[in-house]
Amino acid sequence: MRQLIPEPPRGGFEPDLSEIYAYPGHVRRWLRANMVASADGAAQADGASRGLSGPADVRVLRALRGLADVVLVGAATVRTEGYLRPAVPRTEFAAARAAAGQPPAAAIAVVSASLEVDFDSPLYTEAVTPTITVTTGEAPPERLRQAEAAGEVLIAGEGERVDLGGAVDLLADSGRGRLLCEGGPTLLGAMVRAGRLDELCLSVSPQLRAGSGLRILDGPELAAPLSLNLHTLLTEDGFLFARYLVM
Repeated sequence: MRQLIPEPPRGGFEPDLSEIYAYPGHVRRWLRANMVASADGAAQADGASRGLSGPADVRVLRALRGLADVVLVGAATVRTEGYLRPAVPRTEFAAARAAAGQPPAAAIAVVSASLEVDFDSPLYTEAVTPTITVTTGEAPPERLRQAEAAGEVLIAGEGERVDLGGAVDLLADSGRGRLLCEGGPTLLGAMVRAGRLDELCLSVSPQLRAGSGLRILDGPELAAPLSLNLHTLLTEDGFLFARYLVM
């Protein structure tokens, strides 16, 4: 992998992804999103993002998970992307996580108002760090009891939609402020509208898709564009890995 921006020292070196993507040390809460898109902006290939990914993209994903306290993902993405298993401990991040007081692996947090989630899946039953379910006070009572038996439950909001801003604040208040949103596009769009996105990590896949598929944000048009500042740009195997900070 090569670093393009900022320009590395002469002679070049293999960038340390743990340093490139380190969370700011001076903030209580920082939410970054990680998404992949084709060169023409498609966020899915045949209904999922897997067809856009590659080995270098997976390396970046593992680094981002290795640094996070919690990985937020929508229930629809759990189903379409096949989130069958939780995040796992990785040797290369073990010392840094222990020094930071983090558990061996990030917790996955599934966001669902309806709780149409398989609580018997390995995502829940095999989690080293218990999987979190984020829902509302209006969740179906029986499904809520199943969620509580399967792991931690966060109640964010009392209506039919999860209060994402409130959920992020609850996690930060519990000392889990290094947050990673893996989408999908609907969840990310809602996070942006809630004003909680601090950073976007975008992998640009070297392929064209065309069609009318989703972009990385889905939902109503924003009242005003969200301005981004390019912080870092890496490349490998034709992919571009951009780290943008919200201005």
